Amino acid sequence: MKILSGIQPSGRLHVGNYFGAVRQFVRLQEEGNECFYFLANYHALTSLQDKAQLQELSWHLAAGYLALGIDPSRTVLFLQSDVPQVTELAWILNCVCPVTMMEKATSYKDKIARGIPPTMGLFDYPVLQAADIIIYDSDLVPVGADQKQHIEMTRDLAGRFNRAFEADVLVEPEPYIVPSVAVVAGINGQKMSASYGNAIEIFQAPKQTKKRCAAIVTDSTPLEAPKDPDRCNVFALLKLFADETELTEIAEKYRAGGYGYGQAKDRLAELINERFAPAREKYAKLEKNPNYVRDVLSEGGHKARNIAEATMQRVRDACGLVTNK
Repeated sequence: MKILSGIQPSGRLHVGNYFGAVRQFVRLQEEGNECFYFLANYHALTSLQDKAQLQELSWHLAAGYLALGIDPSRTVLFLQSDVPQVTELAWILNCVCPVTMMEKATSYKDKIARGIPPTMGLFDYPVLQAADIIIYDSDLVPVGADQKQHIEMTRDLAGRFNRAFEADVLVEPEPYIVPSVAVVAGINGQKMSASYGNAIEIFQAPKQTKKRCAAIVTDSTPLEAPKDPDRCNVFALLKLFADETELTEIAEKYRAGGYGYGQAKDRLAELINERFAPAREKYAKLEKNPNYVRDVLSEGGHKARNIAEATMQRVRDACGLVTNK
């Protein structure tokens, strides 16, 4: 099975990235799938226009993937911008894409509502995302529940292209969603996102993790009073890290009273630091050898370009863009 997915280098890796994406990426790799994971730096330009920051975050994201278990000997890890064919395909897909399809994109409306400038890049984001997926003949795309609509658009665009040019050229991919952790809550209870400022970063010092957990928003229920764990932002995050036995014990303490949110936050910080300690150690080693990360991306980009060019040769031929025959 050919798997394709990516993450924007628009912020530092956080807990939501891990449970919503990276953990699945590693598992799919371990299952023997043919995996392509890219750093979506073209997409990042919709919200980040700082050269130095984009370069630093791209390196950080690549190093973070490697530290968390992505194996470049089994997985193609690359920069989106190292495959220029993807923007060529995006233009061709734009030529069969109805404007009304983009107007219905819920993620676009959500980002505009949050104050992100309504640029054409943001509006056309799903088409470039479709090109990212289609160009590698992807079978399966791991995404969060909020991205399912974009995969449906991708399937629609692949089908529209095939029908328009009467050629069975583009593969219609399927989404892969893990419902139990499709959306991870941030410190304010909303979806965790670097752009929303509510994330708990993975590669930070243990003291910083504890400080960030302490900032999780809770209600004003007194220490001695019973609390509802199912309505608590801290408990929602504890579900991701604590085993079933401990989670049951903490829930009982919530309901009995005498157990404060501060205690829950401290335990959450401990569990996060324990979970990511090995990855943090690997990341620190990669920081001392930054060229290794760049070499991995370079090799991955070369492999991805070769596959993308083969797809584009079929696309150009179907469209009549090939003139050297």
